[in-house]
Amino acid sequence: MKNIYVGNLSFGATEDAVRSLFEAHGAVERVNICTDRDSGQPRGFGFVEMTNDNEGDKAIAALNGKDLDGRALNINEARPKNDSAGGGGGRRQSRY
Repeated sequence: MKNIYVGNLSFGATEDAVRSLFEAHGAVERVNICTDRDSGQPRGFGFVEMTNDNEGDKAIAALNGKDLDGRALNINEARPKNDSAGGGGGRRQSRY
């Protein structure tokens, strides 16, 4: 399973449009366009899960920089989600 980040999506992009773009390169398991938690508006990026890793790699190579709705897509393999919330609220220890 290949998880692919799709960035620089137009705010009007649909999951169906993204799916059809990727299905030309292989089997697509799932498409998720991320939305704002409060407003429900698209955030301009999403993720595509492709069943076959090789097909996913080919899709990344073929579609990175491709135009969709007047915007050049930024496509690469998704990085694993970081489990730590970050925030920087912890205390720093001094070296001295």
